[in-house]
Amino acid sequence: HGPSNVRYPCRMAGTASPDTSPAADALQRQLYRRLGGSGRVAIMFRLTDSVRRLTLAGIRARHPGYSDPQVQQAYARLLLGDDVVRAVWPDRTPVDP
Repeated sequence: HGPSNVRYPCRMAGTASPDTSPAADALQRQLYRRLGGSGRVAIMFRLTDSVRRLTLAGIRARHPGYSDPQVQQAYARLLLGDDVVRAVWPDRTPVDP
C-alpha cells in the first residue's frame, strides 16, 4: 500500500469526478489499492492503448482518404506537436488531425 498522505490532482475536490459519489470513489480507491502497482500499471497500459485506438479511429473518420502514413503523421501532430512532426518529416506537407 502507498502512503495515505499522497495527494492526487483529480482528487482535489474530494472525488474522482463530479458525478462520482464519495462512497463509489472510496470503493474504487480501495479496489485500486488491492490491485497493487502491477495491476494499476496494466490498467494504465490498456487505457493508453484504448485512447490511441480511439484517436486513430477519429482521424480516419474525419479524413477517410488519408493513407496509413498520413494517419500516423496526424496522430503524431496531436501527440507530439508541429515542431517535432516537422523535424521528423521535413519533406512532407503537414496533414490535419
